[in-house]
Amino acid sequence: MPFPLETLAALATIAGTVISVLALLQSQSWLLLTSLCFACLSFGTGLYARRQRLALKASSTVIEGRSIDSLNMANLRRGVNRTFVIQEAHHTARIEGQDLEITWSYSGYCKVDGTSAMEFSVDAEHNIPFDDLECAAYDLKRDPDMSHPIRPLLVGPDGISKKIAAPFLEPLNANQPFGVLLKCSLPRCVKRGIGYYTSTLSFDQDRVPHCTVHLVFVGTFPDWVRVYECTPRGPPALLRTLVAARKEADLCEYVDDAKNRKGQSARVYVFARASV
Repeated sequence: MPFPLETLAALATIAGTVISVLALLQSQSWLLLTSLCFACLSFGTGLYARRQRLALKASSTVIEGRSIDSLNMANLRRGVNRTFVIQEAHHTARIEGQDLEITWSYSGYCKVDGTSAMEFSVDAEHNIPFDDLECAAYDLKRDPDMSHPIRPLLVGPDGISKKIAAPFLEPLNANQPFGVLLKCSLPRCVKRGIGYYTSTLSFDQDRVPHCTVHLVFVGTFPDWVRVYECTPRGPPALLRTLVAARKEADLCEYVDDAKNRKGQSARVYVFARASV
């Protein structure tokens, strides 16, 4: 059974103390040296455990009394994409009952020769195994009619926050424009009550010139939709309460249109539905 780091540090401290006593009683230099090694091990393990606790606390995001688990998990292993410069980003989340369908499109240009794929982070309230994920990507520059769907590849572990890579039809060169679109269906991942959708950007640039997020509710409408912004430093900040931009008999749409959004940020769209 694996022991927590704090337990290992405590065991090392006890062992070091016992060996120190024996060394004093028997005047054995090798025992003193062993005791010193245990003391160093205890100090190093304790320091590492403290850093891990601080990192976990810093990555924890709670909004409207709800832990944003998928974002918390993504923050623990989030990387910055240094391959692309994004000029436009458009996210759409279609929520019908418990089902979520996401459509993301990015356009800009590549910075590195031979780039063969773009990575995405798919985050949801509940884990949909990658093998069960209905997901397709499209290389919009070489396939503007979207007649050649591309099956993304799983990168790293599977979970509520997973990395997937969408290959291009042909590798990109430096300074070459690109356009990519990803569509994923996530069944049974949005429950009644307080729910959320996350829109994340993690690119090596200060600002993304234009980013839009559309939330489309089909059937059951939310009582309210609020937008929070999360950055690597600082707690979530309430930006605004969204007003429906379009409302029909069985459809309601909210739009968040942002100019010069931070290149490394996350927006969490929290909503309340009395039923699904």
